[in-house]
Amino acid sequence: MQVVLVSGLSGSGKSIAVAVLEDAGYYCIDNLPLTLVDEVVRHLCSSGQEKIGIAVDARSGEDFSAFPDVLEKLKSDGYDVKVIFLEAKTLTLVKRFSETRRRHPLSSDTVSLSEAIQLEREKLGEVVESAHRIDTSDLSPSALRLWIKDLISVDRSRITLLFQSFGFKHGIPLDADLVFDVRCLPNPHYVPDLRPLTGKDDPVKTYIEASPNAMAMLADIRAFVENWLPCFIRDHRAYLTVAIGCTGGQHRSVYFVESLGAAFRDREQVLIRHRELV
Repeated sequence: MQVVLVSGLSGSGKSIAVAVLEDAGYYCIDNLPLTLVDEVVRHLCSSGQEKIGIAVDARSGEDFSAFPDVLEKLKSDGYDVKVIFLEAKTLTLVKRFSETRRRHPLSSDTVSLSEAIQLEREKLGEVVESAHRIDTSDLSPSALRLWIKDLISVDRSRITLLFQSFGFKHGIPLDADLVFDVRCLPNPHYVPDLRPLTGKDDPVKTYIEASPNAMAMLADIRAFVENWLPCFIRDHRAYLTVAIGCTGGQHRSVYFVESLGAAFRDREQVLIRHRELV
């Protein structure tokens, strides 16, 4: 039976993730206390459910230090378990709560919104260690839906190598495991004919490939990932997110991500994301 545990910070998009799971045929439960997860999964399994989505987060007020034990128990019982953790920058979360006028579940007369968000990060620290993280700070709801769909469709028995492009001027993704900076390379943005294009377009590819430094850096990043990927696999990592950043996230980083994805796709399970193109 497939079990997807959804967690993350309040305001980060967990309700969207749960809705995607429901649309994909999962039996979903929102805000289930952590102590009941094992019992509920066993009950639903015995009743014939084959795909279950459960949201567990700080709203229950529980201590999440037991999360690794709960996760290990599910896996040892033979369940196919995936953990998705949604997060966002503090300023983004503050803005979202201000716009919706919702109250953060951990805020009070003596705990400010920013303090509540930091407290929630600390409470859910044990969940992050075993989850695939998604930074929703700069994601539209439709983009988040697509990313969740991609995640639940991959083979859970193999590591997923995820290449993500981004623009440094919009901030480094919180969900990145490895970050590479390609801003030192020639920038197509300053070529008028190339500016409206992206790193997926042939003229931009030709421009970047004409740079020996760009080709050398691409080869170095590819070799680095190839050399160290086995270590991440031995560490039982389910996902490895490699983020490539340029200034705006339109040209150089997109080209590098597309090239690296193509290089590894025949050997590994690969997903590609372009944060600034969605």
